[in-house]
Amino acid sequence: MLYYFILIIILLVVLFYSFSNYLIFQPPRFSRRYNNTDDLIKLKTVDGEIISAMYLPNENAKYVILASHGNAEDLGTAHVFFNQLHQHGYAVLAYDYHGYGSSTGKPSEKTAYMDVNAAYEYLTKTLLFHPDQIILLGHSLGCAMALDLAAREPVAGLILSAPFMSAWRVGTTFPILPFDRFNNFKKITRIHCPVLIIHGNKDWIIPFWHGRKLYARANPPKYHLWLKNSGHNDIVPSAGELYWETLEKFSAGLNLQLALSFC
Repeated sequence: MLYYFILIIILLVVLFYSFSNYLIFQPPRFSRRYNNTDDLIKLKTVDGEIISAMYLPNENAKYVILASHGNAEDLGTAHVFFNQLHQHGYAVLAYDYHGYGSSTGKPSEKTAYMDVNAAYEYLTKTLLFHPDQIILLGHSLGCAMALDLAAREPVAGLILSAPFMSAWRVGTTFPILPFDRFNNFKKITRIHCPVLIIHGNKDWIIPFWHGRKLYARANPPKYHLWLKNSGHNDIVPSAGELYWETLEKFSAGLNLQLALSFC
């Protein structure tokens, strides 16, 4: 009996490992597909694939936001939010992952980091933004890309909206598999820029306790916005002006943090 139980566990582990990318990455099936116009930027990743990106310039902006969208989103479905960021005074660079929208390739944890690297290099090497002008913002799955980049490259600040501790712990309170994907809980200790974590206490997709545990583990300076009666995909509309006021206060505070860092 024990033999069959162990065999079933092994088979489940193999299945999870084999189909993990399919379970984690789910590009929107009915996206308002965007056209490959001249306004769309094409970035080449280190594995030779071409990902799509959009840049919303703002000459008066102090900061540019490098936005990493959620799982079932792409540039076509998330463009309203990017425009809102732009309207609230930020320059914005958003990008799609391998296999999302009109980007080529197949998505995986490895290629997702390639994607955010390509976007960061475009900001710093082509658009010539200094790292202390860049705020990383991730939502849901995009938190993993933003967090990983912040752990490796200098940036002004990091905003995590509905973040998760790791991929498999979204469905389990404790780690039960010998492997995992997107170990944000481990990486967040390597981040030393200011961090803002936003999470709704009615989030049934990524439970609220993920945001709280990541916040507790993060290095200072750190800030949080816990939203009552907010779910996973309604953070901005449910928070209303409080969301934009929080972003404004966070970005305004970065000026002080940066000044101290240069003293």
